[in-house]
Amino acid sequence: MKRYSVFAVAREAARYHTGWERAWRSPEPKKKYDVVIIGAGGHGLATAFYLGKNYGITNVAIIEKGWLGGGNTGRNTTIIRSNYLQDPSAAIYEKARGLYETMSQDLNYNVMFSPRGVMMLAQTQHEVRGYERTAHANALQGVATEFISPRRVKEIVPIINLHGPHYPVLGALWQPRGGTARHDAVAWGYARACSDMGMDIIQKCEVTGIRTEDGKVVGVDTTKGAIDCDKIGGVVAGHSADLAKMAGFRLPMESVALQALVSEPIKPCMDCVVMANTVHGYMSQSDKGEMVIGGGTDGFNNYTQRGSFHHIEETVRALVETFPMVSRLKMLRQWGGIVDVTGDRSPILSTTPVEGMFLNCGWGTGGFKAIPGSGWAMAELMAKGRSALADEFSMWRFKEGKFIDESVAAGVAH
Repeated sequence: MKRYSVFAVAREAARYHTGWERAWRSPEPKKKYDVVIIGAGGHGLATAFYLGKNYGITNVAIIEKGWLGGGNTGRNTTIIRSNYLQDPSAAIYEKARGLYETMSQDLNYNVMFSPRGVMMLAQTQHEVRGYERTAHANALQGVATEFISPRRVKEIVPIINLHGPHYPVLGALWQPRGGTARHDAVAWGYARACSDMGMDIIQKCEVTGIRTEDGKVVGVDTTKGAIDCDKIGGVVAGHSADLAKMAGFRLPMESVALQALVSEPIKPCMDCVVMANTVHGYMSQSDKGEMVIGGGTDGFNNYTQRGSFHHIEETVRALVETFPMVSRLKMLRQWGGIVDVTGDRSPILSTTPVEGMFLNCGWGTGGFKAIPGSGWAMAELMAKGRSALADEFSMWRFKEGKFIDESVAAGVAH
């Protein structure tokens, strides 16, 4: 693989960009792999990358029924933060945030990480108490956050209206090192690195069955034929329950649609991410000038990947009071993604009742921010049988009653 650099760009410019090679290979599947990762989104590709980088496991296939990064990885709103209340959550999200900071260098691919800061508005007294508690917990966890005053909020975000009659701003939880990254570039960067290690990325290859013998994984059936393997990593987001059903067990989760939209491009007016959980809305400005806006999940189970007018209206109506300028913008496009949500709003990184099969799912509305930390933990779990980052997120916690309640921090789309 040729390294990307300013010199490579200059060289290719001189020869009319005829020397660029494909970022990753698209081979036909082999008969047998050590590991098959099902799902070529950010989490699946990160798992494969860290299996190769950290443990030298490179006889790996990443199979995807659609196209690489075409699921939730390409449909999210790119927010990165780690200011969670519970210790296990803060640990894995802070690991991810730290890996994002060096990801462009590690992958030799610009993922456009922007540590612009993430602000979570407190608009009720209950939220004030909750965020102050979270700030204290973050201090103990080593996560740099602080609770700031309305005056400081206005200094950071001049376009905000602090005195809305329904949703006044009483303060905010501020994480200066949070931010955003380019979602597509994260997937592409990991894919390029995986391909360079000799892994096979196989697109348009849908899994139709999981083959087992004596309770142990032996392979998968796909639309491109049978593939034998010793281990399977299931990383398919909203379709995790379907995958588990193929293997003969059930998961404690449900799938719902999560919607978002972007406005027409405008001049720079907001250089951080602002979340308003009371009104289920959040907003940031992209590098192209679009206002990226999202809200809560649908109130019913579904697998749609389209937006709906009533949901967008509900989200924008609430944001207009806090950001009056939004009322004058035109919507450019809207979309939906399928998220899998557990009862305690925390993910599952776990062994399963089938030996050799591992699952990474249940990230709900907060999957993008966790991609590198999730991949790091999942790779360790698959290679060694356990991971300190993943221990608390076992699927068996629902049987044992050891919930990781993040309903306040993760129950809203972000």
